[in-house]
Amino acid sequence: MKDLFNKITGNVDNDNYYNEYEEDQVESLWDEEQESQVDKDKDLLVDVYQDENNLYIKAFVPAMDPSSLDIDITRDNVTIKGTSFRDSSVGDENYFKQELSWGTYSKSINLPREIDIEMASASSRDGTIHLILPKIDKDRRTKLRIG
Repeated sequence: MKDLFNKITGNVDNDNYYNEYEEDQVESLWDEEQESQVDKDKDLLVDVYQDENNLYIKAFVPAMDPSSLDIDITRDNVTIKGTSFRDSSVGDENYFKQELSWGTYSKSINLPREIDIEMASASSRDGTIHLILPKIDKDRRTKLRIG
């Protein structure tokens, strides 16, 4: 009688709901989720700000060699990408706690103003990179004289 009631009302018996899935189906769903997480780049944390003449970007790049970062700049976009590697001298079985995140990090930033890519500069200090991006002054005018 209970089965008929559940069919008519659409009620689900919570005790048996999850038992309907076979174990291998649940494991395959878990594996797909894990694979999709592994393939994704992690976000870099950034601050972007400006003054009259420049745009500035500060990005945390923990455990990454600043010289190995890929910084791609166009007039209106900056993409920063890098990889951090786990210390392989310690085996997994020797860890008590593992909270650090390793892998590929990236961030693409659309800029609010066009920049002069030839005059852009970068420096690093204490696990942070600093980009200075000079703004292009579109309103700047000059007079040409025929000489």
